[in-house]
Amino acid sequence: MAETNEHDKASNRPFGGRIRRYAKVTSTMGGLAARVAGERYLGWNIDREKHAADLREALGGLKGPIMKVAQILSTIPDALPKEYADELAGLQADAPSMGWLFTKRRMAAELGPDWQQNFSSFNRDAVSAASLGQVHQAVGLNNQSLAIKLQYPDMHSAIDADLKQLKLLFQLYERYDSAISTSDIYDELSERLLEELDYRREAMNMHLYQIMLANEKKVQVPSHIPELSTDRLLTMNWLDGKRLMPFLDTNPDQETRNEIAKTMFRVWYVPFYYYGVIHGDPHLGNYSIADDHSINLMDFGSIRLFRPQFVAGVIELYKALRDNNRDQAVDAYERWGFVGLDNEAIDVLNMWAEFIYAPPP
Repeated sequence: MAETNEHDKASNRPFGGRIRRYAKVTSTMGGLAARVAGERYLGWNIDREKHAADLREALGGLKGPIMKVAQILSTIPDALPKEYADELAGLQADAPSMGWLFTKRRMAAELGPDWQQNFSSFNRDAVSAASLGQVHQAVGLNNQSLAIKLQYPDMHSAIDADLKQLKLLFQLYERYDSAISTSDIYDELSERLLEELDYRREAMNMHLYQIMLANEKKVQVPSHIPELSTDRLLTMNWLDGKRLMPFLDTNPDQETRNEIAKTMFRVWYVPFYYYGVIHGDPHLGNYSIADDHSINLMDFGSIRLFRPQFVAGVIELYKALRDNNRDQAVDAYERWGFVGLDNEAIDVLNMWAEFIYAPPP
């Protein structure tokens, strides 16, 4: 009920916040889009590296869902030119953070004016910043090292505004290419983004992952500190580790790479295959590597639950492609709800499935 009331407040408050957000998103993205159009249609000579850097700075300042879409695009091979993918990848964990005055106000709003008395120390500078919030490191009164995840203000209005912008973009896309219906994509994004704003829900997701990955000796999941958490403030124990990409830049040997890849696979697929749960925000900023090469899994705001029948279809389709069993593939598609498949449709679906299931080149 608390979540519903909060969302109702966001929906019924004066439109000023959302109008400002519309204007900010539209002016920022419109100006950048005009530069791209000028390069394509008017022959302007655009410095792509500078333009990509401008785009990263603009999106980092906007925060919210628009920034999250950019994060996702940067992880998809060939979805963006290299200059843009390289710049936007930095938004995964190095987005611009809000300053100390913002942090003090937000912490006081969540824990009260004497909030600093709950910590023996609190790092003023955020250690990471993302689309919906930023993380600070602190030390509790019991000398436990803590991670403090603090949500940006008025994120409900930002999500409402950005989702309307995304809906418009989806509608324009469907006019260009009607082969894909974007309505389900929009609905899915809307549900998951609103769920991410509820940090009490994320705390429950964190506990769920502790249970699901309890037997994975090479995986760490943080523990929730409920007395220092609210709907928009999430406190957990700190997990030491190095970010994935900087670690790979140290050129670890192939055996180490294989070990980490296997652990990452199990982090993703043990919850899915055994429990029907999948991590809905898998960008690299949500993982770090400990000294023993185990994986720290962080951020549990977006998870998706699937029916057993759907998971069974995923497994059956893998076996069908492995064994070249067409009938088994059809059975898998039917488990997902496909009906009336003809040979042409099956061939197209199998081509798509082989691409999804194949190892990277």
